Amino acid sequence: MGSEFVHLHNHSDYSLLDGAQPIKQMVNRTEELGMNSIALTDHGNMFGAVDFYLQCEKKGINPIIGMEAYIVGKGSRTIKQAAQGHHQRTYHIILLCKDLQGYKNLMKLSSSSFLEGFYYKPRMDKELLRKHSEGLIGLSACLNGEITRLHLDGKDMEAQHAVEEHVDIFGKNSFYMEIQRHGMEEDRAYDKNLQLAKQMGLKYVATNDVHYTRKKHWDSHDILICLQSNHFRSDEKRMRYKRGEFYLRSPEEMRKLFDDLPEACDATLEIAERCNLKLNFDSYHLPVFIIPEDSKEKDPDLYLQSLCRDGLKSLYPQKTSELTERLAYELSVIKQMNFSGYFLITADFVDYAKKNHIPVGPGRGSAAGSLVSYALGITTIDPMKHDLLFERFLNSERVSLPDIDIDFCYERRGEVIQYIKNKYGEKSVTQIITFGKMKARQAVKDVGRVMGYPFGEVDKIAKEIPEELNISLEGALKKSPAFKEMAEGTYSELIEHSLILEGVNRHASTHAAGVVIAPGDLTDFIPLYKSSKGDITSQYDMKGLEKLGLLKMDFLGLRNLTVIERTLELIETNQEKVDIQSISLDDKDVYDLFTKGTTIGIFQFESAGMREYLKKLKPSCIEDLIALNALYRPGPMNNIDDFINRKQGKKTIDYMHNDLEPILKETYGIIVYQEQVMQIANKIAGFSLSDADLMRRAMGKKDSALMKRMKTDFVKGAEKNNINSRKAKSIFALIEKFAEYGFNKSHSTAYAYIAYQTAWLKTHYPIEFMSANLTSFMSDTNRIVRLINECRKLNIQVHPPDINISKIDFQPLDNQSISYGLNAIKNVGSSALKSIIDEREKKGEFKSIFDFCSRVISFSLNRKVIESLIKAGALDCLPGKRSELFTSIDNVLKYGQSIQDNQNRNQVDIFGGKDGANSMIKEPKLHESEPWSEKQSLTFEKEVLGTYVSGHPLIKHADIIEKYATYDFTEAIPTSTGKLFRLGGLIEGITRNFDKNGREWARIKMECIGGRAEIIVFNEIFLRYKEIIQEGNIVFVSGNPENRSEMGYVKMLAEHIVSLDRAEDQLSKHLNILINPDSISTKEIDELYKIAEQYQGDTRLVLHIPKNGRHQKILAHNIRVSTDSTFFKKLKNIYGRQNIWIE
Repeated sequence: MGSEFVHLHNHSDYSLLDGAQPIKQMVNRTEELGMNSIALTDHGNMFGAVDFYLQCEKKGINPIIGMEAYIVGKGSRTIKQAAQGHHQRTYHIILLCKDLQGYKNLMKLSSSSFLEGFYYKPRMDKELLRKHSEGLIGLSACLNGEITRLHLDGKDMEAQHAVEEHVDIFGKNSFYMEIQRHGMEEDRAYDKNLQLAKQMGLKYVATNDVHYTRKKHWDSHDILICLQSNHFRSDEKRMRYKRGEFYLRSPEEMRKLFDDLPEACDATLEIAERCNLKLNFDSYHLPVFIIPEDSKEKDPDLYLQSLCRDGLKSLYPQKTSELTERLAYELSVIKQMNFSGYFLITADFVDYAKKNHIPVGPGRGSAAGSLVSYALGITTIDPMKHDLLFERFLNSERVSLPDIDIDFCYERRGEVIQYIKNKYGEKSVTQIITFGKMKARQAVKDVGRVMGYPFGEVDKIAKEIPEELNISLEGALKKSPAFKEMAEGTYSELIEHSLILEGVNRHASTHAAGVVIAPGDLTDFIPLYKSSKGDITSQYDMKGLEKLGLLKMDFLGLRNLTVIERTLELIETNQEKVDIQSISLDDKDVYDLFTKGTTIGIFQFESAGMREYLKKLKPSCIEDLIALNALYRPGPMNNIDDFINRKQGKKTIDYMHNDLEPILKETYGIIVYQEQVMQIANKIAGFSLSDADLMRRAMGKKDSALMKRMKTDFVKGAEKNNINSRKAKSIFALIEKFAEYGFNKSHSTAYAYIAYQTAWLKTHYPIEFMSANLTSFMSDTNRIVRLINECRKLNIQVHPPDINISKIDFQPLDNQSISYGLNAIKNVGSSALKSIIDEREKKGEFKSIFDFCSRVISFSLNRKVIESLIKAGALDCLPGKRSELFTSIDNVLKYGQSIQDNQNRNQVDIFGGKDGANSMIKEPKLHESEPWSEKQSLTFEKEVLGTYVSGHPLIKHADIIEKYATYDFTEAIPTSTGKLFRLGGLIEGITRNFDKNGREWARIKMECIGGRAEIIVFNEIFLRYKEIIQEGNIVFVSGNPENRSEMGYVKMLAEHIVSLDRAEDQLSKHLNILINPDSISTKEIDELYKIAEQYQGDTRLVLHIPKNGRHQKILAHNIRVSTDSTFFKKLKNIYGRQNIWIE
């Protein structure tokens, strides 16, 4: 057997934060070392099994699927309590699959360990292992294996009994004593394992407990362990692996390490030969759809045809040959691919949702391109009207399950999932796991933190990584000279470890939308996982499930559907009914709303950047919205200005060839959609749409070999259509350029419809629409702030909550005002709200706070509830000032309790009045108290509502804040733009801290108009501006925002701070205008000069023109301007809010 060896104990990065090697890296190294077999034995899970199997298969390596399981030595997996000695103690054991039966048993064991035995770790017990041991080989594991640990503890007899137990479970030929040599004092326990194995005539095997691929990766793995245990590397008392021992050694190294036990190495080959698991990836495992008994058709294909024909009759008044042929074609492909059941299952749960008034989206992804989907009611987008392609969705040349993702109302999505569980069985349906990976910036920040670098320093390094989708550290080193300089200098070690750990799995979580449905018990097909929060999911991710041929679907909760439905319900309360599916798509008022950019609350169109493009584009039809929705994303965004200029006739449209005009006319000669790429290949080169789809995918994946072949075929096909090869190559180059960024038109169309519907509602029913939006975001205070600001712009007043008017949700009061939802008040539970509203509806308005407390059930009201109602202004409708109500709470509660006690005793007062015992009990007087100041009232409002409602402490300073702040919370956080980032706001809180060198720094909470900010002020900046960093001060802060900031909430590092009273002096040196280079002209400059002449002053005017990723600055020497608010607003209207700033 010479120098051969097989590693049987290996941890990938699916041993979360303990394995520092991705599966691909581990398999590639196995191939480099000339080994033809390897096992995967992650801690307590099978997360990586499918990926591991496929990676090995690609390399011609025999994959041995296994697991290092957690097992209760003596006791039961169902008992959740701390170990007492050997009883209930959890150990490790290696399990390896010999065959398919072993694989099925391992899935059962892993699933039960999570679902039944989870107690800090997923645990099995010996009873369970005995039941599912067939097809498995057991190894005694590492120092935490039961036998090895007992030897370490000096319990040799108990160790022997444990061996006997394992032999009884696995059989003598399928249990091996594991021997490891890491140069540690504890290795003596393995010597005892060896002695015991020889004494009992058992087999033993050499392993290395691999946790990282190469010896030099020890430090990186050590950093990972620190992340897992939340320690710094410098901490003395923490878990450590011995340096440079737990790596993927070569066969020669392993043979040398065990040169006295060659038979222990030979045993690895013996085990590998016995492990011959073959997984099937060529079959689909779909649940069986039960055709209704009253149906004439019993065959799924025929039943699907019948439903589609009926659906088509109701959708199209006139049957055309084009419709008939398209439907027949789609049905033939579906039948050929044996997917009729899939469509019937999907149509069934969509139908259930609609019948139960659960809002369903118009379509999502490429499914909207299917006439069958439209006829079945799965989608509501007419694919014929919008020239959508079925082949983009389902292609007989690309054999894979169709991908129909469905949007549901986010509040009722769970009902649809429960319907599926009820129909197909609870054990057949579950959600899908997903894994958070350590991406470029995350890796740098994690590694830097563990290595002890201050937050600000690490953040500065991370910020040098370019803002680019899915950029890698290698890519950043090539594109960012500053980052490369850091990597080659002071921070070389940090970047080196980050490069090794980049891309490793960091944590497991539940996919936001994914659901898997099996044709039986899920654990017959996949292992299941249970999180520490109790969520049950698959152990395999989306890709793994798809490879195994299981039915996976995305059930997405879309908040906008909830908003639309709630808006329609509010409209209906005024005796009006709107059919949102039948509204005109040619409503000029709706397009005016888009053109003005007043799209806060409008699906997909509310960011500031998008609003500015809408103002420039001036959309006039649904096709414009579809195109802009597709273009507004990284990559194609560079084409938006060109698209706008072509639409508005400022730039000539060149189609390159006449045959391209019908395809590209609606997008003004620019390739925007993937479907256009396919149509061009079909029209120019005669490709079938199926082949055109394959070409599109090859371009998107940059499959150079396939693209080269496709290009040859494309040119040949074009020549047959009398297009010369030079022109054909130019057209191919054009579509190759755009194919990478082209967007799915079907998806963009469906989402443009939702955007149009929300805009239609905002245009015609703004009060109802804004009320529904506010209710939908009731728990998101940052969003509430933004929506209330939008209401103010629409001249809609949002009144504070009122117990005599308000309901649980936000409600229209009239055509100009909204009542705040009571459910938005903190500390007031649903039972209290129900009691309040029930009592008000039964017996009318509350007359006083005493009347209120005497009528509402006492257990629903306590001091905290009443305090919150007063602070929120909900009791302003009752006699007394807020301060008086607040100081009277004790008397109010006593009075209310005495009234309710009397009612319960049924007492009758001798003076008896209309209300019996209570009519003559006199209400106490309110305590006299000084009224709260406006500042105090607003502070309390914000405390319980999360925002200011009756006023805002910054409103009187709004003009100056708008002038000097460069960000207004209505857009994504700008990064790497070269522009100044400045916020203006009120300092609400200061937390002072000290770094490890004893230097003071601060964390500031700042309230702004439209949002909030958290400002980090490090020592140097803090000392410079300490005098103005005071609670209650209004300041302007300039600095660097974090890319993790959210809309409505900004985190930033401060570089410069100016008080409000010094802003005019210190911030008015330059007025900056960012000008689009494509639209700049002499005429535009002349017009700017004419306006500037009207507002002359002392401030320099600077023009910024983007060029090669930087801003070219042009200083206007011949004029200085004022920073007058009127001038500032004029410039904003011309150039866009985000393109004007003062510094």
